[in-house]
Amino acid sequence: RSPVLVFTENESNAELLWNSPNESMFTKDSINDLVVNKDWTRVNPRRSGTKCAAILTRKVAPGGHAEVWTRFAKHIEPCKKDPFEGFAEMFTRRQRDADEFHASITPPSLSDDQRKIQRQANAGLLWSKAFYHYDVELWLDGDPILVKPPEARKHGRNHTWRHFSALDVISMPDGWEYPQFATWDLAFHCIPLAYLDIEWAKRQLSLVTREWFMHPNGALPACEWNFEGANPPVHAWATLRVYNIEKKISGKGDIEFLERIFLKLLLNFTWWVNRKDSEG
Repeated sequence: RSPVLVFTENESNAELLWNSPNESMFTKDSINDLVVNKDWTRVNPRRSGTKCAAILTRKVAPGGHAEVWTRFAKHIEPCKKDPFEGFAEMFTRRQRDADEFHASITPPSLSDDQRKIQRQANAGLLWSKAFYHYDVELWLDGDPILVKPPEARKHGRNHTWRHFSALDVISMPDGWEYPQFATWDLAFHCIPLAYLDIEWAKRQLSLVTREWFMHPNGALPACEWNFEGANPPVHAWATLRVYNIEKKISGKGDIEFLERIFLKLLLNFTWWVNRKDSEG
């Protein structure tokens, strides 16, 4: 049986959150209300909106499994052939590609169980990527069209980081239990990430030294809940490790990457010595 597509708007429920009127009765929590409370009035009967979900029910016996095949397309067009033709074969090829890749970066001395553990850890690193949007100035002053935030917020956490404006994809410490930005964790993550995607690891290390992240005084934002936190200065160490990993794998290190990030790391070192470790 085909899934039922339901639609709503990707807008917060202002009435529930802030006791303010909603522009539309179809808010982003509508699909949750449908799934949990079976409330079909919460989704748009016209089947349109900026947020969509496919409702599909399956009964899976103990020890059994169920598969759902999905294909995305830009336009709805009449299919001249089965849209899932060759699907199973393609999926098998991609699985084989993944097996070959992980085998190439796994030490041959590991046991089968250890190989599985490493592959699961690698998967966790890759799946922890998340879109991260945090505009400190907007957070402190509030959105002009929404309810004005309390005045105390302007003197709360991160209020001295008004320049900070993240609109990026970042490797988070954990995609589920700790999906918050943290520079210290990110530096450590970039070392194993270098074996999986070296360009991604270098971009992540560079990102937090960019002008929309790094403070003008040279400080790197510690973590979302307190940018002022003084974590150990591991960013330069992680940068050198990533450089050496690439040099070991490819036979050539990315000198341009080091040149781009060196001055920013020097600023951070100066900030650390003068502000956080003035007595050595």
